[in-house]
Amino acid sequence: MYVHFMNPVQLIRPRRFGDSRGWFTEVYSEPAFAALGITCQFVQDNHSLSVPPFTLRGLHFQTPPRGQDKLVRCIRGRIWDVAVDVRKGSPTYGQWVGAELSAENGHQLFIPIGFAHAFVTLEPDCEVTYKCSDTYAPETDGGIRWDSVGIDWPIPAGTMPELSEKDRKLPGLADFDSPFPYDGNPLAPLA
Repeated sequence: MYVHFMNPVQLIRPRRFGDSRGWFTEVYSEPAFAALGITCQFVQDNHSLSVPPFTLRGLHFQTPPRGQDKLVRCIRGRIWDVAVDVRKGSPTYGQWVGAELSAENGHQLFIPIGFAHAFVTLEPDCEVTYKCSDTYAPETDGGIRWDSVGIDWPIPAGTMPELSEKDRKLPGLADFDSPFPYDGNPLAPLA
């Protein structure tokens, strides 16, 4: 059903069953995800529409005690989805992994607590949905600036991404004092 990678951030490729009518896929199953080691309880679903191409949202997180695990998927268009390790003491602190998520490929990215999350849209009118393990808590809302980590964003040279005013004002990684503890599981490349 799902492909498992030994990584705190996991790229999940649900199987699609197709015929002349189209296809069917199971995007979430608590027992199947538990078999992958993903045992959080999701309590909120979010849905965003980004109209201009190269809209960048992030890098976001919620701090303890209201941290959020996220399960992200793109249901229209294509995005480049990124997770950055911000766990204090991690040997992979500040390193990132990314994957293309699209309506066509159906892939999902699981991003655990302790990782900053962002995505950039690769075409117009992208819709993204994601499950969260805690509800939005504005008092714990945080982030780091998108260009402070060295992420290889698939943005054409000379193009500035569309950013919210909030995201423009986020601090850089060098100015961030992480409240997230390292759990002993280093970040590994996504397969």
